[in-house]
Amino acid sequence: MKVVLAQLNYHIGNFESNSGKIISTIEKAKKEGAGLVVFSELAVCGYPSYDFLERKEFIEKCNESIDNIAKSCVGITAIVGAPEINPEPLGKNLYNAAYVLSNGSIQQIVRKTLLPNYDVFDEYRYFQPNNQFELVEINGKKVALTICEDIWEDQPVANAFARDKLYTISPMDELIKQGPDFAINIAASPFSYTQVDVRQNIVRNKAKKYQIPFIYVNQVGANTELIFDGNSMAVNSKGEIIQSTQAFDEDVVSIEMDTIDQTAGTEPEKKETIGLIHDALVCGIRDYFAKMGFTKATLGLSGGIDSAVTVALAEKALGKENIRVLLLPSQYSSQHSIKDAVDLANNLDIEYNIVPIKEIFDTYNFIMGPLFEGKEEDVTEENMQARIRGTLLMALSNKFGHILLNTSNKSEAAVGYGTLYGDMNGGLSVLGDVYKTDVFKLARYINRDREIIPENTIIKPPSAELRPDQKDSDSLPDYDVLDAILFKYIEKHESPADIINDGFDEATVKKAVRLVNMNEYKRFQTAPTLRVSGKAFGMGRRMPLVAKY
Repeated sequence: MKVVLAQLNYHIGNFESNSGKIISTIEKAKKEGAGLVVFSELAVCGYPSYDFLERKEFIEKCNESIDNIAKSCVGITAIVGAPEINPEPLGKNLYNAAYVLSNGSIQQIVRKTLLPNYDVFDEYRYFQPNNQFELVEINGKKVALTICEDIWEDQPVANAFARDKLYTISPMDELIKQGPDFAINIAASPFSYTQVDVRQNIVRNKAKKYQIPFIYVNQVGANTELIFDGNSMAVNSKGEIIQSTQAFDEDVVSIEMDTIDQTAGTEPEKKETIGLIHDALVCGIRDYFAKMGFTKATLGLSGGIDSAVTVALAEKALGKENIRVLLLPSQYSSQHSIKDAVDLANNLDIEYNIVPIKEIFDTYNFIMGPLFEGKEEDVTEENMQARIRGTLLMALSNKFGHILLNTSNKSEAAVGYGTLYGDMNGGLSVLGDVYKTDVFKLARYINRDREIIPENTIIKPPSAELRPDQKDSDSLPDYDVLDAILFKYIEKHESPADIINDGFDEATVKKAVRLVNMNEYKRFQTAPTLRVSGKAFGMGRRMPLVAKY
């Protein structure tokens, strides 16, 4: 039997587009003589649909789409993910289900057992867990069909408690008792820079453990914060990868199941971590704009590394003709920074305008002078400059319909090194899950073939340039130290005492942790952040704003 792995990019709630893609792929698979075509988890409605799943008309649209897709399944079988209404009077309204479609109708429905309820996942909010296990028969083959988390039962709890396992049941252990010929897992597993290898190892280890071939089909594309890398695969019973798809792009591949165990496996070429992060961010920008119906972006190009990396990523995602930036120098901006920004704009061949803000800032100081009489200049005047820039960028955004990209990195977001309603403005935070030390690596990666970001932008000491001779290091520890502390505190859930015991300076750790905790209110008001790590700010990290801990 020839099986097609259909790795597609779905648009949440766009039933016409999603169904059209699925049906088109089914028709092509039929022409190529395939017996089965496999699509990803909740493909019909898109993942994650959040509280759309609580709307009756939304679920009705899902059902209509499934019925329509089933009509095209004559002479072929398709597995398609969609919600199913719970037929029982007790429990949640829905199941997260895989529909087996053949002979023009629904032949069988398999329900998801393990419902993730951690980090960015909230499936217990909507779905009832499955408790019945039955194989699916397709073209005379017995198939163990599971959905995403159903093969992740032996993963440890991802927090400081470090429990051995998150779940108490293994769907595959139950299904293997019935003697399947091979297994299929349909998924919507989002990207993080550690996830690709972990996910691949899980699928390969499952194939080796149960000694059957494994088909894994993942979603691709970005839905706001969540980026899906795809990386679907077919694995033989020895755990060798026989077929795989491209990352961060739609891809449809096929595998002959009758000969999969006679085919030698190959090791897919592994991309370096910073390259994966680069590709994920480009995908995130591209899909955010495409799915929101926007085409053009703007940002403030300062000559610093954060705005430089952001604009280079945006140009890659949207094209140079869709980028327009403002250079907004103040009296504290160095001529070298202005030159670096101009050189970068020219290197990318993007439109730019220089709008000095000194005059506006002087007017603000004149107007506020009587109110501030007797007060020394402080962070107030620095924030005024940032807010002037934010206002001008939003004016350009409003007038021309450009989405403003936020350029703050994760290190800054963590410790509150940014101005609300100023440099924290924006419709999408591109680097908000990228630590400053990795921003430098991204710049080097962007320059891997030619100099796009000026070398001076990369090597000069980071500075907000809001007061004379200002450096980030005046207020913050060196970024290599700060980022290491932040990683332990945010990603690893380590306590300040644990971090100090790891050899970090006590005063530095306490300052960093205090800044993280006291700036939750700022992060609560920031733009959606493209998630590339295992613990991003936003929906995957929920902290109280009013707390003392």
